[in-house]
Amino acid sequence: MEITFSINPIFWICMSTSPADVEEPVRLSETEFRDRLRELPPSAKLVAKVLETDEPLSQGELAEESLLPDRTVRYALNRLEESELVGSRYSFTDARKQVYYRNT
Repeated sequence: MEITFSINPIFWICMSTSPADVEEPVRLSETEFRDRLRELPPSAKLVAKVLETDEPLSQGELAEESLLPDRTVRYALNRLEESELVGSRYSFTDARKQVYYRNT
């Protein structure tokens, strides 16, 4: 692991150039995905269903598609990520945004 110092020594930035430090995405079978999803709230189930038909989507796009408030979508995504049902990455078109996809 390589450690880089910023101008202010209080902040340290750790960056790795080793491929071994990159996490492999979790891939679930459809049965395991459904079993984990069964325990989650209805908003998480709706967000997962929207991602089933169209992915990857940003949080804003998920709110538009699901007709749920932004706050509810954020809560649903947090629950889905905790259960490893959904993954995220930075958007290729806008690096300020994250897009979400199903881990199946």
